[in-house]
Amino acid sequence: MGLEERVGVVIAGSGFAGIGMAIRLRREGIEDFVVLERAGDVGGTWRDNTYPGAACDVPSHLYSFSFAPNPDWEHNFSRQREIREYLRRCTREFGIMAHLRFGVEVLEARWDEELAEWEIETNRGVIRARVFVSAMGALSEPKIPGIPGLEGFPGRVFHSARWDHGYELRGRRVAVVGTGASAVQFVPEIQPEVERLYLFQRTPPWVIPRRDRRYRDFERRLFRLVPGYQRALRGLIYWGRELYVLGFVYDRRIMKGLELLARRHLERQVKDPVLRRKLTPDYTIGCKRILLSNDYYPALCRPNAEVICSGLSRVRGSEVVASDGTARGVDAIIFATGFHVTDMPAAGFIRGRGGTTLAGSWEGGMQAYRGTTVAGFPNFFLLLGPNTGLGHNSQVFMIEVQIEHAVDCIRHLRRSGAATVEVRPEAQRAYNERVQRAFRGTVWTEGGCRSWYLDEQGRNTTLWPGFTWRFWLRSRRMDPADYLLGERERLVRA
Repeated sequence: MGLEERVGVVIAGSGFAGIGMAIRLRREGIEDFVVLERAGDVGGTWRDNTYPGAACDVPSHLYSFSFAPNPDWEHNFSRQREIREYLRRCTREFGIMAHLRFGVEVLEARWDEELAEWEIETNRGVIRARVFVSAMGALSEPKIPGIPGLEGFPGRVFHSARWDHGYELRGRRVAVVGTGASAVQFVPEIQPEVERLYLFQRTPPWVIPRRDRRYRDFERRLFRLVPGYQRALRGLIYWGRELYVLGFVYDRRIMKGLELLARRHLERQVKDPVLRRKLTPDYTIGCKRILLSNDYYPALCRPNAEVICSGLSRVRGSEVVASDGTARGVDAIIFATGFHVTDMPAAGFIRGRGGTTLAGSWEGGMQAYRGTTVAGFPNFFLLLGPNTGLGHNSQVFMIEVQIEHAVDCIRHLRRSGAATVEVRPEAQRAYNERVQRAFRGTVWTEGGCRSWYLDEQGRNTTLWPGFTWRFWLRSRRMDPADYLLGERERLVRA
């Protein structure tokens, strides 16, 4: 790449969102684009999260592109390796390898008012583009809390999303901080190896059985020979997952059945009443992410495991100290503390009109129109943006809807001959007011917990508050009345 070049579209990120956008552009007949990836391979979160036991908690046939079914899934719930290879295969089969730029990190993206284009500064030079698509995702930057004394800890420290495979855990005393989806998966994997495992738990998660199994050879042959069967199975999984919304949004009493399943799962696997009390949540199921595991509870029942019902408050030499004063000497600390979701770092280096950063425009909380476009940021599309996350269904479904919305905007831009397309501030404001109203009375606001779905103001800027088919129905196409089309500084109604 030279010091400066021009392309039609720049896509930042090569996970499901970036690869899906690239494929869709090619299908639209658009070839003038590049995909920038700071790492050396595609995959996004499925490239970075290589911790032991990493797997998806959405069934394989649904957690994939609708236009690229995979008959060769090995398991009902696919492992990290399978998903990463699936994404690699998509890049090859849909012909986007030539558009990928590895080792290229976006340092800053600035909207150039005079030229009506994006100036994207990278570690390899500057690229100018008419359209900029952020596909960097909400689960890309690990979050490690500021723990006093951590910098002086003499042992090994790492986040689950940056697993240190070169460090031998066997025979070590290990502190695990956090009880989210990654911890539930890797704790059973490392528990048999370590000398002692101390789990620092602020809030126990609701855990239900994981109905997982390996597909038989004849099933995979059937998926290949009868594609309609696989599509039907995908549909059944999708609509079954949509039923969760009835309890999440419309009547929380419906969640009692799922809560009963989780309680029985806990009672069957944890016989010690003291430990069972520690692992029993005191909030409505669904308020935090529901986790799936068959071996998390048994791992915590082993003699070398201890659940400390308090968050990590400080590190004192080689000791980790909980908020309740419990102190344990350890050799390693593994953080399973999630990601920067409501404060995504990329928002600090994307600048729209007047040099305003995305973070600056979100001082009152993240918001976007249809989770995809942002007022004051022309020709900019944000995949996996605010209120597009899910607690019940496949994130890939939402990504595909957003991609269709973005492509419809680009199509309108090209056909109209306008220089810019930008959502109207009043349309964005009205949309987000409707979204926030939809959270009233839901399990996420009335469930009695504080989750990573909420920002500092207590607003849920992460999840979509309802059925995903409604998001598809309302968002897959742009509404020209909600957008401004412009030629240089002159704006005209769409």
